[in-house]
Amino acid sequence: MREILISENGRMNTIDSPVEGCWINVVSPDSGDIAFLKSLEIDEDFVYDALDQEERARFEQDEDLIYVITKLPYLDTADETVPYKTTTLGIAMKSGYFVTISSSENAIVSDIVEGRVKDISTKKRNRFLLRIFDRATVYYLRYLKEIRRLSNEIESELHRSTRNQELVAMLNLEKSLVFFTTSLRSNELMFEKLKRANILTLYEEDEELFEDISIENRQAIEMANIYSDILTGMMDAFASVISNNLNVVMKILTIVTLSLQIPTLVASIYGMNVKLPFMESSTIFYWSMGLSGLAAFLVGFVLFKIRWFK
Repeated sequence: MREILISENGRMNTIDSPVEGCWINVVSPDSGDIAFLKSLEIDEDFVYDALDQEERARFEQDEDLIYVITKLPYLDTADETVPYKTTTLGIAMKSGYFVTISSSENAIVSDIVEGRVKDISTKKRNRFLLRIFDRATVYYLRYLKEIRRLSNEIESELHRSTRNQELVAMLNLEKSLVFFTTSLRSNELMFEKLKRANILTLYEEDEELFEDISIENRQAIEMANIYSDILTGMMDAFASVISNNLNVVMKILTIVTLSLQIPTLVASIYGMNVKLPFMESSTIFYWSMGLSGLAAFLVGFVLFKIRWFK
């Protein structure tokens, strides 16, 4: 699917064919879309790279064409286990048009299409590129705060239940943080190389925006690292708690088993089908029960004195 847009009076309007200063947004391209992109002299290998979710952030220049691949965060509502992931966005810039290529719809591009991003123009290619970077860092920070909120909720549940289910949920959040950290670091390297290459003509205001984007990206990396360390610490702590609770249960069962061992032995002996001492006595049942109870009490007392009950 592709759509061609151009900004007019602060709004994105859809047009039928490419014109000077337009934006061509291609989502999940089919063979017809790929042929259309090739007609714009966009390398077919770059198109497939933009659709590869494992592709790292990078940029390259081919004569008057600038290719950029960046990593964007997105919320996968279809996956309840690991909802926060990253996706690849390919950007091709050439005099006259600006092209974005992605394998699926994402909130960053949708916000721009629907006009939720202010001060953006398709006619200013470099500023448009920076606005995409800026919007991506905003969503990274937003999703990181959401991950932190979810981890706090799971931690509260763990305090009450201490189940494996909450530990698995924390592990899934840890996966999201790994995705974010890897993509943010890849973006950071791409930003630094792009800045050093000087292939973008930036005005003073654009340079300030680029610097702000770099700072926010580093902040997102720090947040992801901190949240990852917190989650790892909590998982280790609660895994120890679960293991300790299991040890307590096994300890109680051991105490009960030891306390009943001697009464069980007495009952087993007098349950044998052989002639035993005092079998003819009418009070032997009460004596055996009393001795069994006394033995269980003595075993329990000994275990108490050696602090097995603590």
